[in-house]
Amino acid sequence: MKSAKGLISSIVLKEGLKYVEKEPMKNLPKLLNWADKLAKKEYHKNVIKLFKGICDKPESNWNVLISRYFQELNSNTRKKTLINFFVNSAIMGLPIRDKKKKKHDCNVPWAILLDPTSACNLKCTGCWAAEYSKYDSLDNGVINKIIEEGKSLGIYMYIFSGGEPLVRKNDLIEIAKKHSDCMFLAFTNATLIDEAFAKSLSEIGNFALAISIEGFENDTDLRRGKGTYQQVMNAMDLLKKEGIIFGFSTCYHSKNTEAVGSDEYVDFLIEKGCMFGWYFTYVPIGKSAALDLLVTPQQREYMYNRVRQMREKKPAFLLDFWNDSQYVNGCIAGGRIYCHINANGDVEPCAFVHYSSANIKEVSLLEALKSPLFLKYKDNQPFNKNHLRPCPLLDNPETLKEIVEKSDAHSTQPVDKESVKKLTDKCRDIARKWAVTADRLWNQGR
Repeated sequence: MKSAKGLISSIVLKEGLKYVEKEPMKNLPKLLNWADKLAKKEYHKNVIKLFKGICDKPESNWNVLISRYFQELNSNTRKKTLINFFVNSAIMGLPIRDKKKKKHDCNVPWAILLDPTSACNLKCTGCWAAEYSKYDSLDNGVINKIIEEGKSLGIYMYIFSGGEPLVRKNDLIEIAKKHSDCMFLAFTNATLIDEAFAKSLSEIGNFALAISIEGFENDTDLRRGKGTYQQVMNAMDLLKKEGIIFGFSTCYHSKNTEAVGSDEYVDFLIEKGCMFGWYFTYVPIGKSAALDLLVTPQQREYMYNRVRQMREKKPAFLLDFWNDSQYVNGCIAGGRIYCHINANGDVEPCAFVHYSSANIKEVSLLEALKSPLFLKYKDNQPFNKNHLRPCPLLDNPETLKEIVEKSDAHSTQPVDKESVKKLTDKCRDIARKWAVTADRLWNQGR
């Protein structure tokens, strides 16, 4: 049940949003001035200050993005995103998480990434989904358990991956309805999005999508199969028509980096309706890993520069999972900001680190966060003083090997129980090469 303080905050925000929506860019600064007087924590005051600066620059790309938020999204989505994402997750959840961290001496994440199913309707080149059983799934009871326990720890952000999570799209809609105080996001290949599903998302308002796309048609179909690109385009059109918040999720690898980092690519996706873009680099997990897809240090540096350049110009929120780690002081996994629960229930520190020492079907969420593997993560974070080398796998493979072995964690891949030595050996050469570039960039920025 929502606390009295949280309930009051939600009611006040709803009234404030009604006021802002009359003339968004005119009334938003007034709402921010009001919020500034009520804010107590320095973190919240800094966020308000940031938004005030955006409102003072009507020509800026951030100002245009806020305008897009009010113009392109339906009213229900705007309200639920503000209340669930900004108030419940960022404002109300923050002090609860801080208190639990201190009390239990463990990481408590801002978000939980979980796999409703390991099944997928595509077979993408180099994807680790092939290493999981196609029959694993988290039933609604287990997912509800995770969310209820998560909310008690101050966690109101839940992200679905897989497999293809929309294989269970009807279940996910029901879960989002049941937990109407949470924000949900699904990483999806978008091929299962139809008009009925888009309308359901419009009605509930608290469910966003990150659509996987590898570039334009040839690059996307190269990894995901012929015809996938056109299905993604159709899905984006449906979502934009319904005013649903969505963005793109792009894996950059050796064969598409320059294309997906181009102005042409990002401008096109913004025009299609994307409000955000999330870049990941290719990680060689499992026996089907394609090592030739690993990016070179030059390509990773290219993305380092391009995302920063575009973030100052494009009316969309763009981020790079690896290269933006300097802004969050290194690796965010292991429950520090997020953790991953696979379709078998294994609680993993990261979506890219398939080892575990706890299963959510056997222990509580808090017990999983206090498991040996997670405590080893906490004790070793950050994994490098250079936050441009944040990852214990891609950038510091010897560290991941030591953590997994000392915590006696097991492989969670039933098809290929890849030893941590075998996995980290694949990353040693690229980590060594990237270190030279990363250290140069880090020293230049200091």
